[in-house]
Amino acid sequence: MRSGTDKAKNVTTAIELVHAAADQGASYIQLPEYFNFYGPARFFEGVSESVPGSTTNQLAKVARERGVTVHLGSLLETSPFERRSFNTSVLINASGDIVATYQKAHLFDIDVPGEVTFHESDAIAAGSRLVLASVEDAILGLTICFDVRFGELYRALALGGATVFSVPAAFSAATGPAHWEVLLRARAIENHAFVVAATQAGATDEGLATHGHAMIVDPWGTVLAESATDQPEIVIAELDLSQVARRRREIDVLGLRRPALYGEPVTGSTSEP
Repeated sequence: MRSGTDKAKNVTTAIELVHAAADQGASYIQLPEYFNFYGPARFFEGVSESVPGSTTNQLAKVARERGVTVHLGSLLETSPFERRSFNTSVLINASGDIVATYQKAHLFDIDVPGEVTFHESDAIAAGSRLVLASVEDAILGLTICFDVRFGELYRALALGGATVFSVPAAFSAATGPAHWEVLLRARAIENHAFVVAATQAGATDEGLATHGHAMIVDPWGTVLAESATDQPEIVIAELDLSQVARRRREIDVLGLRRPALYGEPVTGSTSEP
């Protein structure tokens, strides 16, 4: 998507895209991070809403009508913290029921001189739990954007049973060319899981520039599908979930772990055997 500050317009666009994806046979449809409002953080508190609320109710109606799972990549959810909202993913099943919510755990607080400076934590409160959800035959591990830089999060979700990782994002145009595809493919390869990453694309009127490149990656790290423009677009692929079990049998990245070793303090190098 290419969302902006007009919530009604963004939601209308999202609904149109969900219908179009369903028309193409999609059964699980993911929207990007901040799909219903993408703009300056000073507006976050004023546009935050409850879950369930107006936006989730509208998309739940579409999910019921089309008989599809709709994943609201993220929206601004009201929180008990003054001047801060949650950045929340909402998963709605084909019956229109909210079956999972995930509040973004790792916040985009960075300072790359001359490139990008942003402090998401000024307006967003971090979530404090990991979330798995069943979607048809898949176990979905929910994450959002900046989470993709924290491999331990994805390993924990994989150990919990995740076969597909969701990574809705509004990834920065400054860091995206060097990091986005590499990180998505790494998370897929190191856990032998599918990665589905819907994105914001292009730049807003306020100058928030995103990398785009929505992607679907398989457990071998192969990019199955990718967006090609900075305009609203549907990226679609069929996920053969048997590949997850196959690749994990071939290279047992979960079973060959040595967690007791990782808990030990790291000492200096030595020439001793």
